This record gives sequence, C-alpha cells and structure tokens, in this order.
Amino acid sequence: MTDLTLYHNPRCTKSRGALELLEARGLQPTVIRYLETPLSAAQISALLAKLKLTARQLLRSGEDDYKTLNLSDTSLSEEQLIAAMAAHPKLIERPILVVGDNAVIGRPPERVLELLP
Repeated sequence: MTDLTLYHNPRCTKSRGALELLEARGLQPTVIRYLETPLSAAQISALLAKLKLTARQLLRSGEDDYKTLNLSDTSLSEEQLIAAMAAHPKLIERPILVVGDNAVIGRPPERVLELLP
C-alpha cells in the first residue's frame, strides 16, 4: 500500500478517532503533529491540491486567530490565506490523511477510510 501520512492534533477528538480507525486496520501512518512542526506555505499549497480544496475551505473559522486576523474578509487572496495558516497552524482543519496524490479531511473520522483500498 502507498504510504499514509496523517496530519494530526492529539488534543482533537476527531484526529484521535481517525488515527484509531487506521491503527485498528493494522495501518501505521506517518504522523505529523502539524502544531509542533508547522507546514510551510508551499506544503499547504501542495496539500490543498491533493484535497482539491481552496484555502478558505481548509480554514477553521471558529478559531480566535480567524477572527483576530479578519480572515472572513472575502477580498483576501489564496496566498494570504495560506500564509495565515502557515503562520498560525491552528487554523488548519484536521485531521488530514494523505495517501499518494489524494487527501481527505477526517471529519467525521470515518472519512479517512475513503482513501483505503
């Protein structure tokens, strides 16, 4: 099977649930704790391409940083939103499972199973 990478926040119940689902199937994904090892703007752009989403769709709008940085402003460009996520990784929706050239946000956690054979 292709390598699995899980962008994970261990404090998030959805993220823990996705990891448990994978492990219950005997899978050991590479776990990236993206709050401890923030992604660069280029990495976020590559992830968005695999997710087939816009930057706005990956933003966690309930976070304080979202409000503080006025990210609801629709005039902000993709690059500006990506830069905000790179600077403030809490803004990135989680968990994200990457399998090859495809990715999915694990909300609900069972969505990660969509990428498994």
